[in-house]
Amino acid sequence: MKLQLTKPLCFFDLETTGTDISKDRIVEIAILKLHPDGSKETLEARVNPEMPIPAEVSAVHGITDEMVADAPTFKEQSHKIYNFLKDCDLAGFNSDRFDIPLLVEELLRAEIDFNFNNTKTIDVQTIFHKMEARTLSAALRFYCDQELTDAHSAQADTKATHDVLLAQLDRYQDLEPNVHFLNEFSTRRKTADFAGFVVYNKEDAMCFGFGKHKGKKVTEVLEKEPGYFGWVLNADFPRYTKKVLTEIRLQSLNTKG
Repeated sequence: MKLQLTKPLCFFDLETTGTDISKDRIVEIAILKLHPDGSKETLEARVNPEMPIPAEVSAVHGITDEMVADAPTFKEQSHKIYNFLKDCDLAGFNSDRFDIPLLVEELLRAEIDFNFNNTKTIDVQTIFHKMEARTLSAALRFYCDQELTDAHSAQADTKATHDVLLAQLDRYQDLEPNVHFLNEFSTRRKTADFAGFVVYNKEDAMCFGFGKHKGKKVTEVLEKEPGYFGWVLNADFPRYTKKVLTEIRLQSLNTKG
């Protein structure tokens, strides 16, 4: 079954210095852009993370400090990367919980004025877990009868994710081959900040997704306890989470004014 697209869909994968969205950095990015007419473009880049890569992390993806020492920083490549992704929908493997939030953090560090408000995302891992509950290597073997021989290489993982999604569409007739349906199906919960610290409730109101105010509306909490906003801004939360909360607060103040 051919994937039905109204705009390009970018499959992408990141290799990083670790798994902390707030602190860790990208060391490699690979993007496969699938156009509505079926044509494809690719972008691959090594990135100097401007911080050491822990040995245990290098053991997973095979990228060492020496391999990225002479690579451009993310900021130096940020416009090229963002322009490649701009006006596209996004797809990845565990991308809703990790790759997209971390990419957004890097864009904010690079002071890129981005807007993903109209971007839909497809998390192929979520589809896989709902249907079969396995890993990317097992997914490729299960759906495509292929072995992932270069796992944890951004290029290999990106290509595997692309192949798995197309195979999933062929296998499951109840999966509609369009981004809107796949976005809804592969989203665990609707978030306002990608990282899941600000979530939408059933009434589509933005609420805190963590801590003592979990489940409470952001606007109500910030009105009753304005100091909580300051605490979040000074705490170790992702930059995009802080950006979203700042926009909510400013909108609330402007409404009152």
